[in-house]
Amino acid sequence: MAELDGRVVLVVGASGGLGSRLVAELDAAGATVLSASRSSPTSLDLRDPQSIRDYVGALSVLDGVIVAAGVVAFGPADQVSDAVLAELFAANAVGPITLIRELTPLLAESAAAGRTPFIATLSGIVAESPTAGLAAYSASKSALAAFVSAASRELRRVGIRVLDARPGHTETDLSRHPIAGTAPAFPPGLDPTTVASRIVQAIVADEKDLPSSVFA
Repeated sequence: MAELDGRVVLVVGASGGLGSRLVAELDAAGATVLSASRSSPTSLDLRDPQSIRDYVGALSVLDGVIVAAGVVAFGPADQVSDAVLAELFAANAVGPITLIRELTPLLAESAAAGRTPFIATLSGIVAESPTAGLAAYSASKSALAAFVSAASRELRRVGIRVLDARPGHTETDLSRHPIAGTAPAFPPGLDPTTVASRIVQAIVADEKDLPSSVFA
């Protein structure tokens, strides 16, 4: 079982509807939470590799990271623009991959010190079931899921656990602020507090995968 009390955990996307609830759950578990987002005083923009390097370079200790940031776009597959495609992959795939790469030495130090470091990502249900009207978004999230699936087998050799969560549509503001297109009329989504609680429970219980079925 992973110990969170006194552990230093970074939440990326901490100002979002799900990220803010993850911060609250971790705080309640006794973790020292580092809250990062584009709007925070210590800005971290996953679309900007230099922003990632600058943020990580300022850290000295880390026991875990949850990547809860991302962007969404709606619309037909044959109409996605170059700019939208680039931003989707920068924010949802390349940025998180770069962040994980840059944080690995700090997390390996945590493992060497006898702690139980972890990386948690949220690729979402579209990584399991790519969705019409969300083709480019689905592709960007599927890329992240593929990366962490392979990386988990490498990083466990140095004591770092990787967990990917794939909840279904969750009632946050993400779909209300797409970078392109308009969201369809979704049925009622998952409660973000419940989703956040389940993710933190999985971290504590040393789970290694959270498919969409566990959130149903």
